Amino acid sequence: MVVSTSVRHRWRWRPRPDTPALVALLLGLGGVGYRLVLVLATLPASNSDEATFGLAAMHIAAGREHPVFLYGQRYMGTVESYLAAPLIAVAGPSWPVLRLPVLALYAAFLWLTYRLTRRICSPWFAAFVVGLLALGSERVVRDQLTAVGGRPEVKPAVLLMLLVAVGLADRRIRRRWLAIGLFGLLAGLSIWSDWLIVPYLAVAGLLLVAVAGRDLVGWAGMLLLAGFLLGAAPLLWDNLLAPPGEDSLSVLRQLGGAAGATPPASARLSGGLLTGVPLATGLCPVTGCARVPSWFGLLYPLLLVGAAGLAVVAYRRTAGRPAAVRVGPLTHLALLVGAGLTLLAYVRSPLAATGPLDNARYLSVLQLSLPAVLWPLWLAAARLHRGAAGVAARVGGVLGAGLLAALTAAVLVGTVGFVTGTGAARTDERRARELADAVRRHGLREVYGEYWTCNRLIFNTGEAVTCAVLDGQLAPGQNRYPPYWTRVAGAARPGYVLTADSPADRRLRALLGDRAATATVVEVGGYRVYHPEPAFRPWR
Repeated sequence: MVVSTSVRHRWRWRPRPDTPALVALLLGLGGVGYRLVLVLATLPASNSDEATFGLAAMHIAAGREHPVFLYGQRYMGTVESYLAAPLIAVAGPSWPVLRLPVLALYAAFLWLTYRLTRRICSPWFAAFVVGLLALGSERVVRDQLTAVGGRPEVKPAVLLMLLVAVGLADRRIRRRWLAIGLFGLLAGLSIWSDWLIVPYLAVAGLLLVAVAGRDLVGWAGMLLLAGFLLGAAPLLWDNLLAPPGEDSLSVLRQLGGAAGATPPASARLSGGLLTGVPLATGLCPVTGCARVPSWFGLLYPLLLVGAAGLAVVAYRRTAGRPAAVRVGPLTHLALLVGAGLTLLAYVRSPLAATGPLDNARYLSVLQLSLPAVLWPLWLAAARLHRGAAGVAARVGGVLGAGLLAALTAAVLVGTVGFVTGTGAARTDERRARELADAVRRHGLREVYGEYWTCNRLIFNTGEAVTCAVLDGQLAPGQNRYPPYWTRVAGAARPGYVLTADSPADRRLRALLGDRAATATVVEVGGYRVYHPEPAFRPWR
C-alpha cells in the first residue's frame, strides 16, 4: 500500500517532546508518584487544622454550609474545601480523598514551573528544577499535600498568571482579552485564598502592565477588573457584611500584634534565614536545621541580589527590542522581587524569631522563585561545561556547579530522612483511628476534648461523634465551629476524650476525685476516654 504524501506530512508534523522534556516528564511523574504514596498512607500525619478544612468540605458536599473562610477565621479562604467537596460527596470523608485535589494542584505547579522555566531560562535547566521540586522533605510535602489552606492553590495560580503575561508579550495568545480576564480571575481567587501571595500578585501585575500595557486600555482592562472582582467576590462580600473589627484586615492586624514585644532584628534574621529558608527549601527536618544546611539561608539573599543584577543587565541589553525579548528578564525580576518582599515581610514578623520551626511554612511560596534564584549558578556551571576561558570564569563555573550539586544532595538527604523516619507519624495516625473506633464502640456521641483532638476525631468518625474544645483548665477553648459546642452542651451526659496525663486530663481527674476510676471508659493510643455519671461540666 502506498502512503500518500499528505499522510506522510501529517506524521512529520506530529510534535515529539525533546530530551529535556522527556527527562522532566519522568522526574515529574516520580515526584507525583512519591506524593501519591504519601497521600494514600496519610503522611504527613493529619491534625485538627486540616480536619477543619475536611469538615467544611463535608458541609459543602451536604449543602449545609458554604463557608468563605475557614471556620473560626476571617482571612484564609476555603478553596481546598470546595475542591474536595465533590469527591467527599461521592466517596465519603477520608484523608486521602481530602488530599487528592491538593496533589493535583502540586502536579499543576510542577508542570507550570517547567513551562515557565523553559520559556525564560533553558530546557535542561527547567528539567533540573523539576527534579529538585520532585524531591521533598516533611516540611515541603506537608505544604504541598495537606489541606491547610492557601499555599497549594496560589502557587500554580501565580505561575499561570506569569505565563499569561509571557504569552501576551510574545504574541502566542490569540484571545488576548480572555487571557487578561483570566489573569484578573486568578489574582482575585489567590487573594481570597491566601494573603501571603500578595507580593507575587503585585509583581505579576506590574509585569502585565510592562509587557501588555496598551492592551489594558478599554475592554481588556474592564475584563481584568471584572475577573478580579469575580475571583475575590467571596472575600469582598464577606468583608462588607463583617461586624466592625472582624473584617480580614482587622483580624490580620490583630494577629500581627498578638505576639507582644518585637524580638531584636538579629533573632528575626536568624530565624528567617538560618531556619526558615532551609526548612522551606527542604534541606532540614521539621525538628530543626543543623549548622551545615543553614548555609543556603545565608547564601539566599546573595543569590537574590546577584540574580537581580544579572536580570537588570539582561534587560538593559534588550532596550528597544520587542516585548517578546524583554519579557524574559522582566519575569526574572518579578520572581526575584516577589521572593525578596516575601522574605522581608517574614523577617519583620516576630514569628520568625519566636517560632521559626512552626512558621517556616509561610515561606513555602519561595518555591515560585527557585528558577530565578538558581539561574546564575546554572549559567556559571554551563560556561564551565562549554570550556569557558579565563580563570574567573572557570572558578565561577566550579563554584556554581558545586553549589547546585550541594543543594541537590541536601534536598535528597532531606527527602530520604523524611521517608525513613515516618514511624512516629504512622503511629500517631494509627492511634487517632483507634481512638475514633473506641469512642464509637463505647456508644459516645458527644464528647469534650482538647483542640488537637476534637476536629480530627469528628472527621475520623464522619461526624458520628461531635467534640467540643476545652483548654488545659477545662474551660471552653478554641471552638472553630460553634454548632459543635452547642450540640455537646445540650447532651444529657457528655464524655471526655483527653490526652493521657495532659494538663486537662490531670485537672479532670483531680475534680472527679474518687470517681475518676469508675468514670474512665477506656485508655487507647495515649488517650483516656471518660464518661462521668452524672453529667459533669466544671466551668458552669
